[in-house]
Amino acid sequence: MNAASPTTAQEPGRAGAPGTDEKPIHILWINAGLSCDGDSVALTAAMQPSIEEIVLGALPGLPKIAVHWPLIDFECGPVGGADTFIEWFFKGERGEIDPFVLVVEGSVPNESIKQEGYWCGFGDDPETGQPITTSEWIDRLAPKALAVVAIGTCATYGGIHAMAGNPTGAMGVPDYLGWDWKSEAGIPIVCVPGCPIQPDNFAETLTYLLYQAVGSAPMIPLDDKLRPTWLFGATVHEGCDRAGYYEEGLFATAYDSPQCLVKLGCWGPVVKCNVPKRGWMSGIGGCPNVGGICIACTMPGFPDKFMPFMDEPPGGRLSSTASGAYGAVIRRLRNITARTVDKEPKWRHRGQEITTGYRPPW
Repeated sequence: MNAASPTTAQEPGRAGAPGTDEKPIHILWINAGLSCDGDSVALTAAMQPSIEEIVLGALPGLPKIAVHWPLIDFECGPVGGADTFIEWFFKGERGEIDPFVLVVEGSVPNESIKQEGYWCGFGDDPETGQPITTSEWIDRLAPKALAVVAIGTCATYGGIHAMAGNPTGAMGVPDYLGWDWKSEAGIPIVCVPGCPIQPDNFAETLTYLLYQAVGSAPMIPLDDKLRPTWLFGATVHEGCDRAGYYEEGLFATAYDSPQCLVKLGCWGPVVKCNVPKRGWMSGIGGCPNVGGICIACTMPGFPDKFMPFMDEPPGGRLSSTASGAYGAVIRRLRNITARTVDKEPKWRHRGQEITTGYRPPW
């Protein structure tokens, strides 16, 4: 199977089976962009599926894979060792581990806007002994990759490092490669934003791409911001437990309130993210679920377009005022309805005498 043929059928019963000669799909993971490695750390908490299930091929039909990820690749050693970690990336460049998926964590700095040195790098060039920059690795590997996946907001859209006034010219992978870029297999850049990533969102996306590679899934559906549509098709507000309070015009004025957080600075009504509905781990947690406002970390405009944080969003005052007036009427009508239905029907009543026509057997 080669990178230009991601839908090549696989022999039944061989997917992920240990001890077979099946050619693995390699995962080359670069975490040397501008980032805090928070996405790598977050992924260790994935549950549906877990990173262990992916790596060990425990899911039915999943192809055999080999993960070259600094966080877990304990078998590799330093340069000159029996199995040098960075050598796998040189193999990817030379076409010796076709096919492979390139995962990029961290934003990509502009290495052309400085006079000397480098912003960030990953391993050394054996010919010069100098660091190979992250952007150069992307140049070397992206054209040969089955797919390129940007994990986390820094890698997808630039994130914190790309905010106005930054000295590095940082950008997301789509800004670097081009938003219309596609791999030789015809797969666009896949962006899974989050600061950090919701762990199951990335594990599920990677699993989808692996199934697509063996012909078990169609082309991955992405929105116009290159996010998987089934994960980022709804807003925070639409999946939030607090949304009913917004409808009724009830807004929190303190973080210990269960009511809607819009007046405290929550951007949930316009942000595409599934964290309130999915939770963080095993359905538990997620920003508004635990009293935190949504600061729009899954959006391309983050952080600049959503600052200052913890301040009522533009239009929030108008919408909350309108919701307050509308909500007051809704609450009154619902109270009337509740009083009529929150009691027994008229043919039943409390007391010792039985009047429903039922005759006791004693």
